[in-house]
Amino acid sequence: MSHSEAVSGDELDPAKSALARARATSRSAPSPKSSKPAPSGNSAPRSDYGRDPVLLGAAVDGVVADHGWARPTSIAAVTERWAEIVGSEVADHVVIEGFDAQAASLVLRTDSTAWATQMRMLLPTVLARLADEVGSGVVTTISINGPTQPSWVKGKRTAPGRGPRDTYG
Repeated sequence: MSHSEAVSGDELDPAKSALARARATSRSAPSPKSSKPAPSGNSAPRSDYGRDPVLLGAAVDGVVADHGWARPTSIAAVTERWAEIVGSEVADHVVIEGFDAQAASLVLRTDSTAWATQMRMLLPTVLARLADEVGSGVVTTISINGPTQPSWVKGKRTAPGRGPRDTYG
């Protein structure tokens, strides 16, 4: 049966007749004009559409900038890429202990006093390397702490005196 044939209401159910009317109307009605201009021939993203695809890196950078996460992201990059920034030999002996965001100060801990002295001599080089890798102003000062002494304190409460060393002899 073709669409041009006249069909009585008894032969079609209401849903089929509604579909046939909609098809006939859509064929005869003019197509609506879009309010937005047609895209040009270049493939560059256009801001007037708002839905054009962008690269994932650009989208992540935009979210980071919009939320004010640039500084914490840079700090995380320093801690994540520490061995790459200073080299594996230095990273084996010097670890990041903390970061003071207000002062933009990086706190390092060395495993020996010799490495603490070596890092103090390398401070200008490390600061320049950090500025190149994560941006200037993220880290402005570095404080270096040597190894810590072993502690005999165990638990919350302590008694005055020399501790366990007074029973050695």
